[in-house]
This record gives sequence, C-alpha cells and structure tokens, in this order.
Amino acid sequence: MATGQARERLVALARRGIAHHRAGTIPLEPEVFRVPVSAYCDPDRWQREMQRIFKRVPLMLAFSGELRGPGSYRALTVLDTPVLVVRNADGVVRAFGNVCSHRGAMVVEDGNGQARRFTCPYHAWTYDIDGALVGLRDADVFGDIDRSCLGLTPLPTAERAGLIWVVLDPMSTIALDEFLFGLGEVLEGLGLAATYFVGRHTVTGPNWKVAFDGFVDTYHLPVLHKEIFGPGMSSRAIFDGWGPHQRISNPDRHFSSFADVPEDDWADADLDRGVWAIFPNVAIAPLQAYTTPDGAAEDGKMFIVSQIFPGPTVDTSLTVQSFLHVRPPAEQQPKVLAETMDFHRRLLEGEDYRVSSTAGRGMRSAMKKEIIFGRNEGSAHRFHRWVNALVESDDAELLALLSGGVGERHESLDADRGCL
Repeated sequence: MATGQARERLVALARRGIAHHRAGTIPLEPEVFRVPVSAYCDPDRWQREMQRIFKRVPLMLAFSGELRGPGSYRALTVLDTPVLVVRNADGVVRAFGNVCSHRGAMVVEDGNGQARRFTCPYHAWTYDIDGALVGLRDADVFGDIDRSCLGLTPLPTAERAGLIWVVLDPMSTIALDEFLFGLGEVLEGLGLAATYFVGRHTVTGPNWKVAFDGFVDTYHLPVLHKEIFGPGMSSRAIFDGWGPHQRISNPDRHFSSFADVPEDDWADADLDRGVWAIFPNVAIAPLQAYTTPDGAAEDGKMFIVSQIFPGPTVDTSLTVQSFLHVRPPAEQQPKVLAETMDFHRRLLEGEDYRVSSTAGRGMRSAMKKEIIFGRNEGSAHRFHRWVNALVESDDAELLALLSGGVGERHESLDADRGCL
C-alpha cells in the first residue's frame, strides 16, 4: 500500500487529473513539435544515441521481484554489452560486465537463475556472486597474476522502488537519484517492490524511437485498437513529468471513477493508473483486472513492464515485456496468465508494431522530411527534447542537464501551457 510521501505525491497527481476531468480540459503544448525524419533514419545519429544515451544513462534492467534471494541473477545483453545482475549474500544487488577476465568469453548465458559461483565455459575461471575471481584452473602452471585485479568488471548499480538500474559505462559518475528527478519517490507508491516476476516475452519492432513513440501515445488508441477497446475510447491525455520521465493518463477513463470519493478512501489502484515512462526506454502499465477470452478471471494486480532496446541496426528494436504480479507464481492460474501474456504480445506485435513498422518504411522512403507531433502530444515533445539534449551534450553538459533539467523540473507538463 502506498504510504507517506509516495501516497501524497500520487494524491496530488490525482487531484490534477480530476480537475482536468471535471473541467473537460487537457494540457496543450504551445505549438506543434517537429522532428526531422533523419533523426530516426540517419545511422550516424543512431550511433550517437547509442553512445550518448544508452551507454551513459542508468538503464532499468531488472526487478527486485526476480532477484529475491542471494545468488539470484539475471544475465542479459544490452547493445552487444553482456551484463550480469546478481544479489549478493548481503542482499545488495550488484551488476558486472558478463565478460571473463581471461579471454573475454561470456561467463553466464543470458537468462535468469540461481548460483553461488559463476564458471566461464571456456577455461573454467570461476567468480563468486560479488564478482571476485575465486577459481583458476591449473593455477600452478598458469603463471603469476593478481587475482584481486581480475574479477568481473563492476558496473554502477542501484535499486529503487522494486526496479534495478545499471549504467553500461563502468566509469560513470551519474547518480541514479539525480537522474530520476524525484520520480523514484513516486514509483515507491506503485508497490513494485512487493511484486513477483511471473513471465516474460520478446517482440521485434521498428526503430527504437518509433517504437517508444507508441508507448507514450494515446492519440492512436481509438483508431488502431478500435476492435479491442472500441471506437469510443478517448485519445485525450494529461502528462506529469519529472525531468525526462513522465506519466501519461486519461482524465476521464482514469479519474472519473473516484472523482467524488473522499481522498482518504482513494485506493492505490486508483492512484497509479496510466503509463509510467522511464527515460529512455521503459514503459510501466498497471493492470487492475483481466480475463481470458473464455471469461476466466484472475484477481490481484499485475504490471506490464516494457523495455525497448535498440536492435543491431537503426531500423530495428527489441521489446522485452515482463509481467509482475502481487502474488507469487505458484498462486497464479497458469492458463489465465499465459493467455494474458499472449494477448499483450499479439496486441503489440500484430497491431502497434505492424503499423509503426510501416511508419519506419515511410520515413526511409524520404517522401517526408519531418514528423509532426500535435499540441496534444506533450509526451512525445518531452521525450524528443531529452533525446536531442543528450545526443548534443558532452559528459560535463550531461551532468549540468541532470542538475538543471530540460524544461521544468519536478513540474507537470502543462505548467504555463494552454489547456483545451
């Protein structure tokens, strides 16, 4: 249950949402926002995004709910960088380059597991869950080496609100709390730290920004998803921002049901609705209730967490969707869980990425020189402003950005803007 400052912040956001609902308004940007097509398609620009965004800022790579005890780990490859995230004997999460100090082989295959030691499959060099080199095959004939200098390379790591962030640059000095701009305090109210990891799938898609544009966009919902949600679904949205991060919610669909309920009776499920977008590539969507096509129901709350990673080329991406539940896997209904996950995979793959992939082809055709985001699409404005700012900044400028922000800091996106 959300308590203390986390609940206070969520309640404040809900008040603003209810005010928009009652007034029939939404926040509007001062003018439309234009993005050159080359920002999506140019390989050189894409390479700068990889270096100046994905390899510099903290990336949310794992969940507290999947690393529940000492030795639990997740190994994954991000932008050709092998990463190992593991909880040590003291309960602290650490991350390392998943690269053996001997010949550079991956020590652990991508996936989740439980281990006390990690042994490289090439020559059996062995590391403990703190990354130290503790085993050396044929040490008596190998030669003199300083094992204390040959552990796995540590990566900056932090755990907040049930989420685990890692920076791919081992020399990074960016502090997670500074990067989150206060969002971490709000995320605590979602209760992700108490959830269990129950499933995951991956979907290939278009350019990473084309893909992420869709996750922060409500404008398409009654059009692209009309068969699922119905043509009467509202495309209106309000936006709350913390630096580059934001929450996208619908003033009518998300706030109308409890607008006349006393604040003390507002439930957590009322307060966290919408999509929580963590820059540069994560979208968290709470699911309050769900059923299978044959009507089987599942109780308890679930979160869908989508991580959009750039693919090997400028026009590809890989979306990892993880499912977190308030109850452990053993208490799930396997059929309901499987069909729920499959539904969201088909929704993303068969509708969102089917159409957005054509947008990617359209951009590459050079028929248009720019993409236009309307005044009602403030989430895209914020996302692309921050992408541009990071691509154009060196390390010193990046630290200044994190101190001063791009646009307002800890303020709602509609501050000093017009409303409809």
